[in-house]
Amino acid sequence: MIATAATRWGDADIVVARTGLPRLLMAVVLLAAGAVPAAKAVPAADVEQSLRDAIQPLLAAHEGVVSAAVRHLDTGKGFASSAERPMPTASLIKVPVMVAAYAAAREGRVALDEKVSFAADDVVPGSAVIDKLSPGATFTLRDAIRMMIATSDNTATNIVIGRIGLPATNAVLDRVGLPGIRLNSYVFRRETSLDPERSREFGLGNGTAADFVRLMGMIHGRDLERDGVVADGASAAMLDHLLACEDRGTAGRDLPAGVKVAHKTGLVSGVRTDAGVILGPAGPIAFCLLTKDNRDRKAPNGPADDLIAKVARAALDAFENTGPEGRPVEPRALAAGASGKLVEDLQRSLNARLAEGERLGVDGEFGPATAAGVRSFQKSAGLPETGTVDAATWRALGPVISGTETVPPLPPVATADAIDGPPVVTAAAWAVVDADSGELLFGHDEDVKRQQASVTKLMTALLVLERAAADPGVLAETVKVSARAGTETGSTAQLRPGDRVSVGELLYGLMLPSGNDASVALAEHVGGKLAGEGDPLARFVAAMNARATALGLRSTTYGNPHGLTVEGCGSTAREVAVLARETMKHEVFREIVATRRRTATLENVDGYRREVVWNNTNKLLGIEGYEGIKTGTTTPAGCCLASCGRRGDRRLIVVVLGSTSTESRYADSRNLFRYAWRTLGVE
Repeated sequence: MIATAATRWGDADIVVARTGLPRLLMAVVLLAAGAVPAAKAVPAADVEQSLRDAIQPLLAAHEGVVSAAVRHLDTGKGFASSAERPMPTASLIKVPVMVAAYAAAREGRVALDEKVSFAADDVVPGSAVIDKLSPGATFTLRDAIRMMIATSDNTATNIVIGRIGLPATNAVLDRVGLPGIRLNSYVFRRETSLDPERSREFGLGNGTAADFVRLMGMIHGRDLERDGVVADGASAAMLDHLLACEDRGTAGRDLPAGVKVAHKTGLVSGVRTDAGVILGPAGPIAFCLLTKDNRDRKAPNGPADDLIAKVARAALDAFENTGPEGRPVEPRALAAGASGKLVEDLQRSLNARLAEGERLGVDGEFGPATAAGVRSFQKSAGLPETGTVDAATWRALGPVISGTETVPPLPPVATADAIDGPPVVTAAAWAVVDADSGELLFGHDEDVKRQQASVTKLMTALLVLERAAADPGVLAETVKVSARAGTETGSTAQLRPGDRVSVGELLYGLMLPSGNDASVALAEHVGGKLAGEGDPLARFVAAMNARATALGLRSTTYGNPHGLTVEGCGSTAREVAVLARETMKHEVFREIVATRRRTATLENVDGYRREVVWNNTNKLLGIEGYEGIKTGTTTPAGCCLASCGRRGDRRLIVVVLGSTSTESRYADSRNLFRYAWRTLGVE
């Protein structure tokens, strides 16, 4: 067994490799990685608190299950959250396969320079290199390992597993004391599973963040060499493979120039993983993030990738004291190897059109069965039988089936609030304003500037509405959803890069589900029409701030069109009420924010159409007398709500900022309305 030194760490016992990479070898690795000059490290006493403060909010905000571990391999300091939870690994399991291959070479069972080849039947989806080669092509086992790690080539992975034997990887993991990591089968060969029940639960492989950090420490620290598991020099070779990983959208995305990451990622529907070692001036930092059940399955470049990138950068910053525009979206075909929500939509749509014996499981994985289903449909539709879904195939399928038929009905509208009862509120600041005159009637800390979260979208909507008031044709303009908009994190209108939707429809996506993606799409569209040069999004944000100044909102500043936290930006309860009153002057806006649910049809540049359901986040609309406006929630802002209520001919606007919970903001607002109605003598 590998000798280790265990340290109690958060909610998990994380084992760290007992020594670092020798000075000479470390110098070679860092020179190859483009090392940067040494920086002053954070005192050990402070770094773990810095890690907790930076990383825990990122994990808490992610809509999915997350297991995380970070460890400095020299100091032993780190952070963990649910780090011993067994999780699916997806292609991250290929790192242990690599270790097992080098172990087999050490034992003489294989040679890294031996020639291997493949037959046509060996090719499986997700083979980024081998599917471009002719069957029978030969290359070395070392090259197959490189393809397995650098491009995550699945056929290359199966070649490596086949040469060392399927049980070999788990045997090596047992030998080094990591029985919690398991390889379950060949890739896309579930019938080969060593443990069918484990395969059903986890897929290709499973493990824990704690164990993967241990494994990365063993590779980096040369423990595997010293204990005779792999030959001398194998650690540097394996690090070189990990440095060649071509997935640039995760751990390495936000790292500064000169800092490299030796890592491997994994991706299947709803699962995104990454583990490796960050090589920077403060020393080696091992990390692992395993996610599953991600609400937003956009990947790559979705919320899980953002989380991994931000955690990696936060880890580096904590030890060292130290959002890009997307590319234009081009039409592309959906083909074998793809995964995610769109594949689920395709599988549902095919099932509605295929014979019963040909119907597919809806698992979000585009494997051989889905390709066969596509070919069968293409044959019946008189299309070329390619097995890939192009625009012609999408058109023949018609609107995709997105599962909206399962949305439960809305509950009936409840009776109006009684007007007796005390004004009990949890909000840090609040204001009650007469909607007609704009007079401030009641308030508490109403002029204190605070974060306002998605209440920001009132200004985003106002700029669009004012352009539409000057030119009604604006609402019919088509918004082309960019990669940046379609991969924006946080609350979502379920947009995807390449979607095409009208400005008028997108306002519903902005205000009902509070779509951050919709806010960026609208800002880019409208910002592109504003005077000036540079990024249309930046021009739109500048226009937001200019409009706030014109409205006399002296304390209101914006850093983006959606309200995710930007230090120094925010507003006051009084000024939010002024803005809410301004937006409610627009009839289109009043109609939108009073809508409890809307089903929209979105068309994509790829050629398919799908339905999405947008539910209004404002729960007051389920009660008679409330006319809507806007919710907002982030950790720094708390739970916020600007709302409009009517009794008879009297209308009030109530704003609460910093309520303690989602439900509290509604209770706070209702109590303030009741208090105001009673005090004003309105029956």
